[in-house]
Amino acid sequence: MVDIGINDRISDGGVINRSIFYEKLNTGSLNIPRVARIMNSETVLPYVFVGDDAFSLRPDLMKPYPGPYLSPQQRIFNYRLSRARRIIENVFGILVNRFRIFKTSINLDVKTIDKIVMAACILHNFLRRNCNQYIRVGVDIENLEDGNISTGYRANNELLDLQITNQGQSQTMARYVRDQYMQYFNNEGSVLWQNRFTNLNTFT
Repeated sequence: MVDIGINDRISDGGVINRSIFYEKLNTGSLNIPRVARIMNSETVLPYVFVGDDAFSLRPDLMKPYPGPYLSPQQRIFNYRLSRARRIIENVFGILVNRFRIFKTSINLDVKTIDKIVMAACILHNFLRRNCNQYIRVGVDIENLEDGNISTGYRANNELLDLQITNQGQSQTMARYVRDQYMQYFNNEGSVLWQNRFTNLNTFT
């Protein structure tokens, strides 16, 4: 689902609040499954979207635990969430690097620009599915020995900002869902290297 046309001067949180996507999310008309059993596990968790601290925490949208004084379990949750967010950053970066029109101002009618963006997204998905050479580089690669990350493409060609910008509002149910994911990531859903990496870096 692609939603195009919000002014760039508006914050990320403001953009999503004005989108058709958000309207459908609020009305429950996106046809998203409510809960599911994790593969090879007895744990049942809801499907969620991944966001950063610019967004409001919701039962269906996870964001990092805020603040500098976090428990080891919370730091692991933030680390695992950041791994997913890096892939999202890569997607936009690959799109911009493959379709160079996005590297400069587009001096066309706004409606035409909307069509260009939509066409690029459709072509990106088509090539991603059908052309093995389309994405040879551009995705973050994490060294599982020392924790170093070879960063892939970003839309602005910069490293992902991991600093806290806005704590936002958190509802009780959303906090509960986040805590359930935290428990899963720290128990049966853990990966071997996460404890070592969270001692090296701060992920928000």
